[in-house]
Amino acid sequence: MNVSLIGSGNVATVLGRLIKSAGHTIDSVTSPTMLHAETLAKDLNAKANTNLETITHNSDIYIIAVSDTAIKELADTIKLPGKIIVHTCGAVSKNTLQKITNQYGALYPLQSLRKEAAHIPVIPILVDGSSAETKETIQAFAKSISSQVGFANDDERLKLHLAAVIVSNFTNHLYALTQEYCKMEAVDFSMLLPLIQETGNRIKEYAPMRMQTGPAVRGDLGTIYSHLQLLAAHPELRKIYNEFTESIVQLHKQGD
Repeated sequence: MNVSLIGSGNVATVLGRLIKSAGHTIDSVTSPTMLHAETLAKDLNAKANTNLETITHNSDIYIIAVSDTAIKELADTIKLPGKIIVHTCGAVSKNTLQKITNQYGALYPLQSLRKEAAHIPVIPILVDGSSAETKETIQAFAKSISSQVGFANDDERLKLHLAAVIVSNFTNHLYALTQEYCKMEAVDFSMLLPLIQETGNRIKEYAPMRMQTGPAVRGDLGTIYSHLQLLAAHPELRKIYNEFTESIVQLHKQGD
């Protein structure tokens, strides 16, 4: 298929590389900043563009890979009758694109993507479309760039987006707070990396609730008290420790 990308950030870059490697042709990369458009376009052997009004009409599918708030503005700017256009957001309705064309949908990569990363991870893609035919076309395209493709309507996609924020963004924030704690307390954060990896590996095979360990699930009040004493100089982390401890206790009471 011939593809045009609208956007030049992390999602556009990673998807663009996958699309190119899958044998599709990328016609153009559109970004408000010419340097950004040219940088990605050069990587993808595409034409750089900064003006949505002059975007090529020769592509089969147009992928909007911009921030959630920018999608509505774009939808009011361009018209692509007879073409398929999708956005890549989990928290935006596909119907936001209905002014552009009658063939619209979503192509949501359920993964944290970084353009500077040398390794491209497995990227599950959730698709939806304005009609059964459009949905099938988007699905076929998604399957050409991902081994994990599923359907998700606006409501399902939003719920999974929320879940993704919790398991990825919130977890990473805990890593950041813990790394800062280790730095302040002069202990080696890197010693925790095998534990982090093992925890992630376990939930591939077992339910997370079954894999819960630690003083909260054991009811080890002495250790919890010692930890809270250590965290006296780290009020933000202490608050989170208290809230997580209580949440673990309550969840496992329900499971008893």
